[in-house]
Amino acid sequence: MTETTEDQSAEVVLRLTDVVKTFPGVRALDGVQLEVRAGEVHCLLGQNGAGKSTLIKVLAGVHRPDEGQIEWLGQEFAPANPQAAMRAGIATIYQELDLVEDLSVAENAFLGHEPRVFGFVRRGYMARHTREILGKLGHAEIPPRRLVRSLPAAGKQVVSMARALSHDARLIIMDEPSAVLAHDEVANLFRIIRGLTAHGIAVIYISHRLEEIREIGDRVTVLKDGRTTAANLPARTTPTRDLVSRMTGRTIEYVFPEPAPEVSGAEELLRVEGLTRSGEFADISLTVHSGEIVGIAGLVGSGRSELLETIFGARRSEAGSVRMAGKHLRPGSVSAAVRAGLGMAPEERKSQALLLGEPIYRNVTLSTFSEYSRVGFTNVGREVQEANRIADRLDLRPRDVRRAVRTLSGGNQQKVVVGRWLLGDTKLLLLDEPTRGVDVGARAELYRVIRDLAAQGVGVLLVSSEVPEVLGLADRVLVMREGRVVREAPAGELDEETVLDLVMAGSLQVEEVTI
Repeated sequence: MTETTEDQSAEVVLRLTDVVKTFPGVRALDGVQLEVRAGEVHCLLGQNGAGKSTLIKVLAGVHRPDEGQIEWLGQEFAPANPQAAMRAGIATIYQELDLVEDLSVAENAFLGHEPRVFGFVRRGYMARHTREILGKLGHAEIPPRRLVRSLPAAGKQVVSMARALSHDARLIIMDEPSAVLAHDEVANLFRIIRGLTAHGIAVIYISHRLEEIREIGDRVTVLKDGRTTAANLPARTTPTRDLVSRMTGRTIEYVFPEPAPEVSGAEELLRVEGLTRSGEFADISLTVHSGEIVGIAGLVGSGRSELLETIFGARRSEAGSVRMAGKHLRPGSVSAAVRAGLGMAPEERKSQALLLGEPIYRNVTLSTFSEYSRVGFTNVGREVQEANRIADRLDLRPRDVRRAVRTLSGGNQQKVVVGRWLLGDTKLLLLDEPTRGVDVGARAELYRVIRDLAAQGVGVLLVSSEVPEVLGLADRVLVMREGRVVREAPAGELDEETVLDLVMAGSLQVEEVTI
């Protein structure tokens, strides 16, 4: 672990020493060290799965650490819940903003600590005080009584900051705050952050974008596999190569099955040409052949998930074409995609792919349900029989397909989503973050399932934030950045550092960057 001795005069407001947090099957934090000073922007850097999300949830009072010590303003700190953390002066702005869309700006700013007199909410005071806070943030034009749902993404982010300041926050944690912002909105975000730090408020800024860290950050701490691999590095002058190298070399074991021998002359299943959706991705062309696994690496916001959804017909393209086995697919039609042999396992399986209260068999047969229904009656026995066949094929555990799918682990829920498409005539499977929320042991099982499908001739187009996963599973890799493919190569010709450099900075040759 490397430290710098720069700027030791400011007060240390937060210090973590050897913090550990364990979940079933994974040690998410493994002795984390972190020091944050008043009035600084402290950047937290690390790959997906490095422990950043768990760390901020520990600070926010969502999780309690199992070991280690947290000091806040010089005192031992262990918030029992998020409300306690807010009262202590630590506010967290998550990437998915936790605002109530149908409440006003002022009601969101004071949510959970509304000022009252004799039990009645002081709405006038809330509006006046919210207006003052918005003025300090440089956004006096936002009406306090306006409904949050009517605001753009940048405006909603300002409301989240106003909520933090309504609690007199001394530390604001920002998780990928620029992911949904346009370039000019990012510049305004940085202006607001500088205004906050000028008043002594500390900011923990989490981002994958190295150019942002160079511009807004003071110091950087790097996490890898739940450990601190570098602490308090100068944000503006630390070489890019140093930052990237401290993020790589995972200790978590990725157990990949042996790839099948390459088959020459395999049938082309999917051809995408010039596919475009404004603000999401542009001019994307790719192919997937029978039995081939093609991986897409890229950060959140790079357009990778939107690309998969557009290929599947869940979004309508504005330009370009999608062909399956040489036949043009109608844009924006999921049913046309399914009939052509496409299946998709989306990133948010619980909200987008599963009926959590329904039994496993009903979730497995969902995409082919019409085959089990005749004149208003459903052949449940046949549904169960087919689901049992899929459960055996995918080694689903537990095997009881009549139990509710919500009772399964994350890995087995994902098997149900994949298994659904094995009942139909699926030729190409689109997988978006297939192992998100899945423990290490279940990952190996899912990797085996994906490899087995490819060996049977199914094509796979895979999106993952886990660079080792893309490189270990895919035969060929496309790297996306800001909505465009910046590199395509066989997986064996790429390594983790190269891919990270392409998705984050594009300039590993730059030894020092200053602003």
